[in-house]
Amino acid sequence: MSIGDDMIRLGQFLKLADVVEAGSAVKEVLASGTVRVNGEVETRRGRQLRPGDEVTLPGEQLRVG
Repeated sequence: MSIGDDMIRLGQFLKLADVVEAGSAVKEVLASGTVRVNGEVETRRGRQLRPGDEVTLPGEQLRVG
């Protein structure tokens, strides 16, 4: 998924990619421990992503572009 800036926060990215519908859903998804950034479990919605980072969830594999 292409982003306009050099970085985007994980919560914003998940909403932009239509993985979740609202901010409250982001909290739930991250709390479940199923979101990985570059292969590592991530629970912080403020985690900064940069182009080339890979975000995976069950049934989803996304790359920041």
